[in-house]
Amino acid sequence: MPDLIRMRRDYDDGGLSEAGLAPTWVEQFDRWFADAVAAELPEPNAMVVSTADAHGAPDARIVLMKGYDAEGFVFGTNYASAKGAQLAVNPRAALVFPWHAQQRQVRVSGAVERIGPTASDALWDPRPRGSQLAAAASLQSTVVDSRDELVERVRELDAVTRPGPVPRPVNWGGYRVLPHRVEFWQGGHDRLHDRLVFVRDDEEGGGWVVQRLAP
Repeated sequence: MPDLIRMRRDYDDGGLSEAGLAPTWVEQFDRWFADAVAAELPEPNAMVVSTADAHGAPDARIVLMKGYDAEGFVFGTNYASAKGAQLAVNPRAALVFPWHAQQRQVRVSGAVERIGPTASDALWDPRPRGSQLAAAASLQSTVVDSRDELVERVRELDAVTRPGPVPRPVNWGGYRVLPHRVEFWQGGHDRLHDRLVFVRDDEEGGGWVVQRLAP
């Protein structure tokens, strides 16, 4: 077994200063996301989505971000999935973009809302037919007897639908995370990481303030 206590690497790829920070969180995210794409990181739009149920029990999984703008971050899922059920009773979430190769992470927290059917169609329609079939046939997060059962559900749905795109199921759609905090974390030498966070100031009409957090 490796010595986990001593398993670490030092971070020395650069820092993040207030002077070098973009004026808004979305502009700063634009910069870092463009860097991650240019560096050809594997699935740079992959993010950890953390939710909690009505009792506050946490849950987390990795999904793909499918859009973002100044309003927030968008992803799609089955509304009847575990995260969908949790968001129905506790509509808040936290996100993490773990860009390890660049010694960076972006952390987001805020309220969550469903996007409309037209916007959900825009997430669903570009998916390959095989992916649409799997999403439509799967009762996400429910217990199944075997993988064969899943394969058979997909086969049956494939047989009864017309060739081409599969219509979006009514129980599948998009969510938008509306940020209240967006933290940009840059690894630093000797664990003196840079942590600059945009925080929405609700007392000032929803404007944003920037704070530096101790590592």
